[in-house]
Amino acid sequence: MKESIQYKIFRIFNVAVLALIVVLTFYPFINIVAQSFSSEAYISSGKVNLWPKGFNVDTYKIIVKDSMFWINYKNTVIYTVVGTGIQMVMTTMFAYAISKKRLLGKEFFTMFAVFTMFFGGGLIPNYVLVKSLGMGNTMWAIVIPGAISVFNMLIMKTFFQNIPDELEEAAIMDGSSTYGTLFRIVLPLSGPVLATMTLFYSVGNWNAWFPAFIYLEDKDLFPVQIYLRNLIKGADSSRSVGATGADDLAQISSNIKAVTMVLTVLPILCVYPYVQRYFVSGVMLGSVKG
Repeated sequence: MKESIQYKIFRIFNVAVLALIVVLTFYPFINIVAQSFSSEAYISSGKVNLWPKGFNVDTYKIIVKDSMFWINYKNTVIYTVVGTGIQMVMTTMFAYAISKKRLLGKEFFTMFAVFTMFFGGGLIPNYVLVKSLGMGNTMWAIVIPGAISVFNMLIMKTFFQNIPDELEEAAIMDGSSTYGTLFRIVLPLSGPVLATMTLFYSVGNWNAWFPAFIYLEDKDLFPVQIYLRNLIKGADSSRSVGATGADDLAQISSNIKAVTMVLTVLPILCVYPYVQRYFVSGVMLGSVKG
């Protein structure tokens, strides 16, 4: 079918608008990367745009030579992996259970979960609870309190409801148990939403710093976000933080923020391309009941 002139104009306009959006989206990140490799004089004068000026890797060298950076980086990886695993198991089990019409008290459990989205105990009661449970200054204070995101759980619940009941009924007739049906039938069909929820949880756990700031006291347990926060704070105040001296902080103060942003976002950028193809389909299929 031959395209009309109006449709060709629309396509050209659409491509132009999308290209502009891509440029506007990428520019800040490219600028941050350029600043992380630029010298202090060029950054302070605002001459760094899309390409580094006065090539400088001193900040990267100072950070990667600090053993505490790698200890905290390892902690972040552990917190992200363990936390995401716990969150996916808890969220999947809860969402699957309340997606079944035959569950007694389904409405109560759903409303109970939704209630927590709008009302919480507050910071001090949460802190007292975590301490009283013996989780203070441990990894569990980071990975247990946020074991279920109600928003993510509701998306998964809607996705599970869209799976035909006939598939599960056939599995049950063949002698499959509830867990067998979940692991052999439901989960293999739920790849998009599982990948999307894993991405949501992983990014949230990777970027989280406030729980560690509140519940952890031992520097050897800090995630890398706390390390980088302290490094920025030390650079701003020209005080020594960890193994990094005051002279080093003064030298790198102009591009320390750019370097920390790059180091923090790099792992997510490496993982995202492998799961982004599931992102739209996972959210849409789990958000709209059809």
